[in-house]
Amino acid sequence: MQKVRWGIIGCGNVTEVKSGPAFYKLENSELVAVMRRNADLAKDFAKRHNIRKWYSDAESLINDPEVDAIYIATPPSTHKKDTILAA
Repeated sequence: MQKVRWGIIGCGNVTEVKSGPAFYKLENSELVAVMRRNADLAKDFAKRHNIRKWYSDAESLINDPEVDAIYIATPPSTHKKDTILAA
């Protein structure tokens, strides 16, 4: 099975301990990029979880050629916008 390279839009409290670690702990899964509007917090999250790339805007993560799939972990009110961008 080919490895899936993930990007996460919204690396806040939920992805810190609940959903985030699974993306880099599972076999055939790699978390390669995260996005958070606050660049300092995005960079901090990436550093603490050994993630190579971080972004402060969703479009940059979506357009990253190294990202195969995207997990949207933002508040539900923003899911539609980010999903349409990623489609």
